[in-house]
Amino acid sequence: MSIDISYTTEEIAKLLKVSKLTVYDLIKKGELPAYRVGKQMRVDASDLEAYKARAKGGQPLPAKEAPAAAMHPAAPSQLNRTVKDTLVITGQDVSLDILAGHMERKVGGYRPLRAYVGSMDSLIALYRGETDIVSTHLLDGDTGEYNLPYIRRLLTGFEYVVVNLVSRMAGLYVRQGNPHGIGGWADLAKPGLRMINREKGSGARVLLDEQLRLHGITARLLQGYAQEESNHMGVAGKVATGEADFGVGTEKAAYLVGGVEFIPLVQERVDLVMVKKPENLAWIEQVKGVLQSEAFHSELRPIQGYDLSRTGRVLFETP
Repeated sequence: MSIDISYTTEEIAKLLKVSKLTVYDLIKKGELPAYRVGKQMRVDASDLEAYKARAKGGQPLPAKEAPAAAMHPAAPSQLNRTVKDTLVITGQDVSLDILAGHMERKVGGYRPLRAYVGSMDSLIALYRGETDIVSTHLLDGDTGEYNLPYIRRLLTGFEYVVVNLVSRMAGLYVRQGNPHGIGGWADLAKPGLRMINREKGSGARVLLDEQLRLHGITARLLQGYAQEESNHMGVAGKVATGEADFGVGTEKAAYLVGGVEFIPLVQERVDLVMVKKPENLAWIEQVKGVLQSEAFHSELRPIQGYDLSRTGRVLFETP
């Protein structure tokens, strides 16, 4: 196999039939050498074959020696810095990509890796120790509270801190002109409507399911409920092309996709969760500093649809 061939983390996950978070974990441990090209991590085919050969032989999988700059390419001013480890950030909002860029410059000794995973799967990955920083926007319909009810239930026995990232409007995408007169959650019970859904475990899917439950609407009776897209843009796009009459998503995607209108229904809170292990405390403080910094806020302000009034605020912290 040619050494010139390389794979993205998504391609590696498909080839090995594992999750992307498992691939990030292998990279983090040094068992699968990787390097950065722009915002992507890539793995050479020769390194993948070497990993598979070691795994098939049942041999230990030691970290391959590689220069720090090759594993984690840095800006010229950073090349003399010792890279201790990587920090995996899970979630799909663009604010996380911006956060990763600021962390790369401000969080000493660490490099961020991005994993595009839904809210529930992100929390489960944190519980399993597969990620370091997770974003979540999960509505608890009974209390009307975001995130904390889920975090408390899942992370029982853990010490952790919850910090606000952004708040944003969520609601329904409908076709231009709203031909079916959809005005709120109760209207989703109208006969003949076709929908496009988000994947299980995503914040948008949880929001929809909670609202359907609260309004007494049977999910399986909704035409298209089983049809899924993996992001807000995909949902908005299906509505815009007429393949669906409505979908759930955030306001920002509606600005980027022509042919749809957005019906705002709830302000959702996107929070970050970090586990307070002794070895994590130093970088957690640095990440909090980034979230509270004017430089980070000023980069988010031009993005339509974000409310930064609580960005960087610690919302909950275990003793």
